[in-house]
Amino acid sequence: MVLKAILWFLLLIVGFVLLVKGADFFVDGAAGIAKKLHVSTFIIGLTVVALGTSAPEAAVSIIGGIKTAMGQPSGAEVIMGNVLGSNMINILLILGLSAVITKIPVEKSSRFIEIPFLIITSIIFILLGDIGGGYAWYDGLILLALYGGFMAYTIVMAKRSGPVLLDEQAPTATVAESAGAARSGFGGFIDRLKAKYEELSEKTWFLIIITIVGLGMVVGGAQLVVDNATFIAGELLRLPTNVIALTVVAFGTSLPELVTSITAAKKGDMGLATGNIIGSNIANILLVAGLGFVSTGAAGVAFDPNALLDGYMSILAAAVLLGFSFYKGNKLGKVAGITMLVLLVGYFTYRILAAYGVVPLLQIPAIFTKF
Repeated sequence: MVLKAILWFLLLIVGFVLLVKGADFFVDGAAGIAKKLHVSTFIIGLTVVALGTSAPEAAVSIIGGIKTAMGQPSGAEVIMGNVLGSNMINILLILGLSAVITKIPVEKSSRFIEIPFLIITSIIFILLGDIGGGYAWYDGLILLALYGGFMAYTIVMAKRSGPVLLDEQAPTATVAESAGAARSGFGGFIDRLKAKYEELSEKTWFLIIITIVGLGMVVGGAQLVVDNATFIAGELLRLPTNVIALTVVAFGTSLPELVTSITAAKKGDMGLATGNIIGSNIANILLVAGLGFVSTGAAGVAFDPNALLDGYMSILAAAVLLGFSFYKGNKLGKVAGITMLVLLVGYFTYRILAAYGVVPLLQIPAIFTKF
């Protein structure tokens, strides 16, 4: 049993690695192809890159939806936990850690449009499940339609405001420049691999290959994460699947955003970090959940009272972000960062303890399903 548990943990880690690196390859390849086609680099960042960073969550939710359609109820719990947990982690953990490292400016459009829209869509998400007693495939279509409208609005507003294109931003250091003097041994071998990758990234055939390979890695990694997290939850830790999805799975699918934001914070380049996280959360609620619900087919997703509690917590996270965005020069500082981290650790600890029966789980009554 011990060896089997170790194997499942190793496979879970392999799944996370495939998700993260697969998303990287997919973004690099798709963005490179778009540039070859002379598509605006801003549009690339807004669509292709956003899709790439949301690919892990989307893949996990789609596979969860397919499992639900095949009669496995744990798949539905994975969808809900993945979406709501990722939104909490994106705001409370990623922005929280970044704010502790450096002050993060919050754009005016984020304060008055994007964050309020995130809160509104989160409320709509809860109401759809509450009113119908669950989520049907057509609820997924409603969410996808809202996401399409939001993307169309964002693109139109971006063109009107004349955004800075990605090509116009300060160039990053090349591999040779960042490495400094040529290294020998294994470090030098890695440097040569990176240099060769950058060289091949200029060729269309290579971009097509890494796009396909990246997408395959994301799908395969998602399958490993869902299967192994479900096993660990039910057989090893004796935790409900929704708790594992809310914590472990959500953290794994949020790794691309985590690595990117922390790296940017260390470099002091955090001007767009808040908007990217908010955009990712909106994509989780509308795109990722929408795809998951559509994938369930006629089975649908039952409305879980625990998801109601998690949903309100995700709204609270967005509300905390909105409140701190008006605090001290519209920048997230150490006070905001520490507050966010404490909220996340406190809530996740509470959910795990409640799952083990150490503390009672707060039961929030549904409003519309009573009638």
